[in-house]
Amino acid sequence: MKTHKLLISACLVAGLNMGLSTPVLAAEECNRGTLDAAYCDRNFDQVADLPLDSKDWVDPDTIIFTYTPVEDPAVYASIWDSFVSHMETTTGKKVVFFPVQSNAAQLEAMRSGRLHVAGFNTGSNPIAVSCAGFVPFAMMALDDGAFGYEMEIIVPADSKMNSPADIKGKTMAFTSPTSNSGFKAPSAILKGEFGLIAETDFTPTYSGKHDNSILGVSNGDYEVAAIANSVLERMIRRGVVDASTIKTIYTSQTFPTTGYGHANNLDPVLAAKIKEAFWTFPWKDDANFVKEFKKADRFIGITHKFDWAVIRQIDAANGVSYDCK
Repeated sequence: MKTHKLLISACLVAGLNMGLSTPVLAAEECNRGTLDAAYCDRNFDQVADLPLDSKDWVDPDTIIFTYTPVEDPAVYASIWDSFVSHMETTTGKKVVFFPVQSNAAQLEAMRSGRLHVAGFNTGSNPIAVSCAGFVPFAMMALDDGAFGYEMEIIVPADSKMNSPADIKGKTMAFTSPTSNSGFKAPSAILKGEFGLIAETDFTPTYSGKHDNSILGVSNGDYEVAAIANSVLERMIRRGVVDASTIKTIYTSQTFPTTGYGHANNLDPVLAAKIKEAFWTFPWKDDANFVKEFKKADRFIGITHKFDWAVIRQIDAANGVSYDCK
């Protein structure tokens, strides 16, 4: 696959106020729920509908696709190569994989129309849906339909910490405010189950990505960190980190993993072909893909309204509102 560059403006993340540019507001009076004023939700499924006027539909010559920026972008450019080729065959379009560097840049790219298909991480999904017109429809799963990952709180193997209660007085690494496992879920759990509040009972710091937090704990740079165990397992399989250097002191319930979807204004014929690419991808023909996503066998259909309900509940517990301005 050729290397392409796409200029994506980064935006600063302050809490969950994404600082996103404001698109042209929708003139239609309609139900929106948590959606930005640029979108409508006429069928109450909690995602942005296709614009009514076909003149507002987008049918690009080149489809831009990204994967959530949780690890080394260069690694994933090659891992997704066979999928990109499959989507090109299925859609009849040129497809470019662009490795974004941050959740904020990924959100801004879709909101501004520079990104057409994406995998948004668990915590970013509700924000992407509300602020960027993201329509998630797929998720990785096992053949038996099981899916998801757990948030783990990890410490160096020789740490004396054995429970989240021991985090009091320590400095804890989170990834970014938009991450479910890297920030939102552990914040709610530490407060609700252990009575620990950031800045009062412990000092928070931000690593930017799950792999940074994991390597930081493994190398002794961080005392404790909250991460997605799916990322940890992939890094261990690749030999990037030694499992013996890390100890887990808390494991959460299972959460939905990365949600894949498209921009709400894609031509419906193209959107259908994109979905077909996910449903027909010959997953097990690619050894690298199978190795990287070992805890999954295929893509399954999802609905944001139901499959992300637990994530929206966590956001509510943290007092989060989806402010797109």
